[in-house]
Amino acid sequence: MAEAARYVAHTDSGHCHILEATSFEDAALTFAESHAPWAEDDALRVIVQSEEGGPEHCFVVHLHGETVEACA
Repeated sequence: MAEAARYVAHTDSGHCHILEATSFEDAALTFAESHAPWAEDDALRVIVQSEEGGPEHCFVVHLHGETVEACA
């Protein structure tokens, strides 16, 4: 099993949380699962970055199917 790391995840609206996850994708899904009630539709766009910095990664999380894909 991969070791957990700390990530910063947020939406375009700026709602941000620091969380532990095993990957950028896992961080996006964990963030979406915790904060889905305010999502306007099935797809939630989540931006994830390592807490230590580096590039941001964009994901679309489909809440009903709990699938994660890179932003187009």
